[in-house]
Amino acid sequence: MKLPSKVLEEVVDQLSSLPGIGKRTALRLSLNLLKRTPLEISHFTQSIISLKESIFSCSICNNISDEPICFICANPNRNNKIICVVEDIRDVMAIESTGTFKGLYHVLGGLISPMDGIGPQDLTIGSLQERIVNLNVSEVIFALSPTMEGDTTNFYLFKKINRPNLLITSLSRGVAFGSELQYTDELTLGRSLEQRQEFKMPHL
Repeated sequence: MKLPSKVLEEVVDQLSSLPGIGKRTALRLSLNLLKRTPLEISHFTQSIISLKESIFSCSICNNISDEPICFICANPNRNNKIICVVEDIRDVMAIESTGTFKGLYHVLGGLISPMDGIGPQDLTIGSLQERIVNLNVSEVIFALSPTMEGDTTNFYLFKKINRPNLLITSLSRGVAFGSELQYTDELTLGRSLEQRQEFKMPHL
């Protein structure tokens, strides 16, 4: 697609580098931006700069936040004896949207996947272990996507954190195997969380 402006072409290239944005969609967005006022463009670009410069990774759970500690960890009304372990921040948003969970979260930052070169050392497993001990946590919920990578991570976590008086549970299989948690509808996800079951290692 030949464009009449190199400046426009650069904007299209940048927008099309985003996931799910093809060249045609990027061009349509670029032309829309071209119609906006300088003030609107200034606000638009500043919001993107702030996204990178002003957002923290919560020092406790690794959720994103405008402050060093996220609003969930800072909320004294949350149950700090229950930690829900998720893959990334999109899963926190998905579970929070159900309005059913009142505990805390721990964002792993990924799943164990040897094929992708991601091992346990690349995840925030160490800090999870510290939180379990320091808070005297009574229950850990595995809320990872029901995929092969999710199950592999569950098994590894179970072996690392299993201890007396700690209940380890997982979502009920209302979430279909192979699906990503953040794409599950709120009703199904909420029901799977409420009907969670004790996690057991498979007999090999």
